Amino acid sequence: MSRVRWGVISTANIGMSKVIPAIQKAANCEVVAIASRLGEKARWAADQLGIPTAYGSYEELLADSSIEAVYIPLPNDLHAEWTIKAAEAGKHVLCEKPLAVSASQAASMAAACDRAGVKLVEAFMYRHHPSWVEAVRLVKTGAIGELLVVQSWFSYFNDDPSDIRNRTVNHGGALMDIGCYNINVSRMLFEGEPVRIDSVVRRDPAMGIDIVTSGLLEFDGGGQGTFTCSSRAEDDQGVHIVGTAGRIEIEIPFNIPPDRETHVRLISGGNPPVEPAVAMLTFPPADQYTIQAELFAQSVLDDTAVEVGPDDAIANMSVIDAILQSG
Repeated sequence: MSRVRWGVISTANIGMSKVIPAIQKAANCEVVAIASRLGEKARWAADQLGIPTAYGSYEELLADSSIEAVYIPLPNDLHAEWTIKAAEAGKHVLCEKPLAVSASQAASMAAACDRAGVKLVEAFMYRHHPSWVEAVRLVKTGAIGELLVVQSWFSYFNDDPSDIRNRTVNHGGALMDIGCYNINVSRMLFEGEPVRIDSVVRRDPAMGIDIVTSGLLEFDGGGQGTFTCSSRAEDDQGVHIVGTAGRIEIEIPFNIPPDRETHVRLISGGNPPVEPAVAMLTFPPADQYTIQAELFAQSVLDDTAVEVGPDDAIANMSVIDAILQSG
């Protein structure tokens, strides 16, 4: 089988702990190099994950003509710079979410990749998990009637001022880090863009980043997406998809464990709320990061369009921009 040769720009924890091992499991992928601005850190990372080549700068990795695609898990404020440089070096790009720090910046990244003839994907891995593929199918086929509301929650606790997620210079904050998922899931299920956006934003008085953000997205036809994200609450996440004839509950919607069964509850009919009719859908373990890598690599190998292109990322950033402005 043909395989795409990957390079990784940064030794960030998300890459080291989740994404790189998942790419390495993909049948059509091969991780051949990793780069850090510190050569010894790159060598350590390469040794940890069995990656053949370590580079002491991002530029060296991009100059490697054998590398076809790069994965970028850098801080938010560096996504645009290195995505554009990767595109100019002829590399396809899988970039961590959020793709950019503004919709206009995301558009510039998409334009650079288009000019270079390379593919660009924002790494919303959850969309590819079998449980979400089925949930989307259920909504589209009318299993819960007309879609009315998507309610979601995503939270964790982190008050470390040195963490890039808590630094305004890196464009951190709960909305950029995890609220982007809440927005993305509503847009995905309603298959459109909000026509009205309202929000409430609470910021840390010392750090300046948002720590609790709630949003209301109204879609064409009256559908509503409501969410709260927080970086100062207990770890939790959930999505309720509500229709005129039922609802769907996603147990662990975003950080889906790759080594355990996943459950989706379809509630429709019966005698709600006392005795609703509940169907528990069970999905075998699946690594959404591996599926993401396989789909991306196949589009590179076949030279076909990616499943979700950069226009979606630009639209998601537009909502983030509006929420921060509204709040």
